[in-house]
Amino acid sequence: MLTVLQLETTRKVYMMDFQLSPEHEALRGRIRDFCAQFPDTYWRETDRVRAYPQAFVERLTEAGFLSILIPKEYGGLGLGVTEASIVLEEINRSGGNSAAFHAQMYLMGALLRHGSDIQKERWLPSIANGELRLQAFSVTEAEAGSDTPSIRTFARREGAAYIVNGHKNWTSRIEQSDLLLLLARTTPREAVDKRTDGLSLFLVDLRDARGQAGALEIQPVRTMFNYATYQVGFRDLRLPLDSLIGEEGHGFRYVIDGWNAERILLAAEAIGDGYWFTDRASTYAREREVFGAPIGRNQGVQFPIVRAYAATVAADLVRYQAAWLFDVEACCGAEANMAKLLASEASWQAANICLDTHGGYGFVDEYDVERKFRETRLYQVAPVNNNLVLAYLATHVLDLPRSY
Repeated sequence: MLTVLQLETTRKVYMMDFQLSPEHEALRGRIRDFCAQFPDTYWRETDRVRAYPQAFVERLTEAGFLSILIPKEYGGLGLGVTEASIVLEEINRSGGNSAAFHAQMYLMGALLRHGSDIQKERWLPSIANGELRLQAFSVTEAEAGSDTPSIRTFARREGAAYIVNGHKNWTSRIEQSDLLLLLARTTPREAVDKRTDGLSLFLVDLRDARGQAGALEIQPVRTMFNYATYQVGFRDLRLPLDSLIGEEGHGFRYVIDGWNAERILLAAEAIGDGYWFTDRASTYAREREVFGAPIGRNQGVQFPIVRAYAATVAADLVRYQAAWLFDVEACCGAEANMAKLLASEASWQAANICLDTHGGYGFVDEYDVERKFRETRLYQVAPVNNNLVLAYLATHVLDLPRSY
């Protein structure tokens, strides 16, 4: 990993070491051994019936991996985004689907960075030990899409409570969660100077919310792969004042703070997929014989696999750079976005090559290629569309005119 060798007033000099530490390799080994208990048949069956991988998540929580970013004083492992990314990468590389539970890692940022000491002491130990699950994030709305400041869900302060009304799309895992992070307007758009002002972030206790008759309207949304996501309606949902994270009206900034970690972790998942696809393609190409010889001896089969592998390795290096910058609290917006962009494109390249290598068998579910093919397509669209990543890099890195 990159480590600081010298810090001067005008520039930084870095020593570059691209070897993972023994601790990182040990972590990778631990999660690989853990994943071996849940073979392809487990993920294939949960995908077939669109079931939440409850057994996997429970065991993952018991092993402490989902509390990896929670400080030790609250019962977590107290590690960084680098280590969290290794966990998610290895799950996907082992044939799993981290999208079913990854939010519990990157949602920690808002509570850790902007929550009060009372909120941290109240919630973090129970999340770390698995008593409570924080898997749900409710931001996107049908009319606003990626234009987050245009959301209309409103939280009106009324005495000792906020009253929430509105509707959200793509609120994932709400039925599998005890807690929900909710972004809502607390000041009308026309009453703020900047359109990103007047948005507030709330930590919602879903156990209480479910007890309020009619306050939550939850509608499952079936997608092309096994992903527990929902449309959610809020109807006069009452939230206590201490549900507010940080200051009222500053919620958009708190959400942005978590985006870099989210992009890095999602990049790691895509990288895990990229390695899975190239591993499977290589294995099949060595073993499959046609015309009296393995198909892997043909350059027309070899070269596409190698190109996909090279693209995955390149994205992997940017992922580690971004994760290291995040963990040392340096600016990493460009690197986090590039990691997500490159990793999602590399995994999709590898997915297509793996399917081509398997031919017709790639469409047969027992080979798992078609399942992973569907799963990895997500990363080009979510948590942010790659076109928005390109627009960000154009404006903030290359100083081109803003396009939106």
